[in-house]
Amino acid sequence: MQNAEKNTPPDLKARTKQFALRVIRLYIALARDGVAQVLGKQVLRSGTSVGAQYREACRARSVAEFASKMSGSLQELEETGYWLELLADANVVSPARLVRLRAEVDELTRILVASINTARKRARRP
Repeated sequence: MQNAEKNTPPDLKARTKQFALRVIRLYIALARDGVAQVLGKQVLRSGTSVGAQYREACRARSVAEFASKMSGSLQELEETGYWLELLADANVVSPARLVRLRAEVDELTRILVASINTARKRARRP
């Protein structure tokens, strides 16, 4: 494939890694009780998968495969947003503590959606 990464910001690998590290720090700071740990493990799994899925997309063999793998990254990101929302709504974590992390979910979502849409348009070209 001819560098599917051209359509994504050059720092997206680093940015998704930093996102994962922030999720890891959040998980480490959670209480060790049942609800916090159940929700925490979910957000840990999905939040660290975003960057891994993105890196797989960067190795795609075609534009269509890139779009598909980026969609996987987007799904993990949306799931992470859901778990963060539950952590806040269940008062496991102060909503104020999650503002920046949830804002990053929103911003990364916009970036991934734009990349997927661009890739899909390219894949449809003859």
